[in-house]
Amino acid sequence: MNSDSETLQKHLLSRLLTYPVDSREYRQVICKDTNGAENPLPTTTEFTSGEEEGWKPQKSLLGEIPTVQERFQAVLKRRLKVEVEDHPPLFPWETQILDYPEYIGEPAMELVPSWGWVAHQSKLNLPTLLPETIFRQLLDRCQALITSSLPLGAKLVQAVESFFPNESQVLNDLAGTIQLRANLRYGDTLNPMPNLDSDYSDLQPQQQMLVSLLAAQQVLESLTLPISITDPVLERQWLTNVGVLNLKVEYQSHGLVPKLLIRGDLPSKGVIKLQGNGSQAKAESSSPGCLSVELCCTQLNEAYTLMVELKEIEQQPLLFVIIPTK
Repeated sequence: MNSDSETLQKHLLSRLLTYPVDSREYRQVICKDTNGAENPLPTTTEFTSGEEEGWKPQKSLLGEIPTVQERFQAVLKRRLKVEVEDHPPLFPWETQILDYPEYIGEPAMELVPSWGWVAHQSKLNLPTLLPETIFRQLLDRCQALITSSLPLGAKLVQAVESFFPNESQVLNDLAGTIQLRANLRYGDTLNPMPNLDSDYSDLQPQQQMLVSLLAAQQVLESLTLPISITDPVLERQWLTNVGVLNLKVEYQSHGLVPKLLIRGDLPSKGVIKLQGNGSQAKAESSSPGCLSVELCCTQLNEAYTLMVELKEIEQQPLLFVIIPTK
């Protein structure tokens, strides 16, 4: 037996034995590679090590080694493919095989603003804007005071006194100044308010008090819907993070029973509820658009409350007060 052939077989087998291949596949590879070759390798051989030094392979045999390697790699690829198909790998978060859709559409969800009603601050006539968290607290306080019978000055002080502890006297003095200014308005527009160059946090304490009191005065005014027999229709807007809320209040004195009619154009799905005189009316929508409610209004100078809730704003409803007068 040729020693060069024996050494070549030993070298080839030692490489093949390093892979966990089924013996039937191995024989198949060997048979395919020796089929048609001039000097096919025998299926069995004896290993000797005495003549390895100085061994020079024949050119024809060297040409067959890459072919065997390529086919052997093809067998490994097929085996790996079958193994992966039979036992697919799992993602780190999976405990079992799950079927995922080939296409996922864009989620039909919208970002919910955290402070939906606070957007209205940009519509107020203020020297500088309050920080969002402070305006939110101020709005909450005004909501709690909206139905109170206290005079305006007392409402203003109570709305902001938690921001400025132990400053009641200064707040009362400034609130009186704001009331005087409110009496100097012309038409429906306040006198121009000078802008401050500094942010709210950079103002002096007395300046912060003044800006806070002005904000409270304008918020209370925005939440109050005054109507009368002589001026029976009022329209009001409130800016939110999801759009503009439009309200129309009408006092209908003609007919057998006077009525209070509310029409609301909501920027999102929501609820409006009118309460007063021991009764209430409610309307709800599942999409943006108009809602209307009405109540009998047989007594003047009595407070009615209008609650507006927008489903896309995750916070308490906005509360308005309506006081019909002569």
